[in-house]
Amino acid sequence: MSTADLNLLVTLDVLLAEGSVARAAQRLRLSPSAMSRALARLRATTGDPLLVRAGRGLVPTPRALELREQVGPLVQAAEAALRPVEKLDLERLVRMYTLRTSEGFVENFGPDLIARVAEEAPGVRLCFVQKSNKNSAPLRDGSVDLETGVVGKATAPELRVQALFRDRFIGVVRLGHPLSQGEMTPHRYATGKHILVSRRGFDRGMIDEALKPLGLERQIVTIVSGFSTALVLARASDLIASVPERHTAKLRAGMHSFPLPIATPEITVSLHWHPRMDADPAHRWLRGCVREVCGERLIRPSIDGGSAAG
Repeated sequence: MSTADLNLLVTLDVLLAEGSVARAAQRLRLSPSAMSRALARLRATTGDPLLVRAGRGLVPTPRALELREQVGPLVQAAEAALRPVEKLDLERLVRMYTLRTSEGFVENFGPDLIARVAEEAPGVRLCFVQKSNKNSAPLRDGSVDLETGVVGKATAPELRVQALFRDRFIGVVRLGHPLSQGEMTPHRYATGKHILVSRRGFDRGMIDEALKPLGLERQIVTIVSGFSTALVLARASDLIASVPERHTAKLRAGMHSFPLPIATPEITVSLHWHPRMDADPAHRWLRGCVREVCGERLIRPSIDGGSAAG
């Protein structure tokens, strides 16, 4: 089955409005012969003469009159769809956006982001869902509007990515823990009992790789899938959690945080979205809100008490 030429809708709309091949040709800036050929194609497509001779003019057939009621709105809708988007009116915007984030993001950045959105666009709601894996399918199928995380091999190549902030891993223990006092050395750190955070259940990570050249190996007592779980365990025991500094600032309140005594690579937390949303003005506005909120909260740890300074 051949695909219909949608350009014929515009031609038919003008022909029915003018009732004249010559006037329709002039309006569409076509030659009379080109317009006559277009009318012939319309007749072949619809199976109806559409316009028939009556004296010196043309009159529409019953089918043409029926089509006139349908074609006009269709052409107007198509033109509206292809017209550049008008200026965004945030006060009248009503929409719900779904953000897929890792543990700690909502606790750390959520309150400021929600307040910012509510102030600028009262009709917008944010739905935060937990990021349990790096699968890009939710962004592709539109069930998620924005996602935060570290770009990896599993990140779909077509996604748009923009860096939000750089982060580093730090150690965290309960207040009064032996490691909260005295100089922190690689040996002291490694000989403690550790919590490993791994969503995929790996039994080693980059910290273990950094300890290996020093001839050290840490004792991993348990493996959990998220940073908040690791911090809950560390808060109630003598276990050591190693977590991203900025990403967990509010989760670490009332705990002792310290820089790792070994060199580990920094990570870059980025904002991800599907390219089909690139030009959407409301989506662009929301991306700007996320970037600015993350940029404003430059959080550094307190070495002696663990509470973050804003």
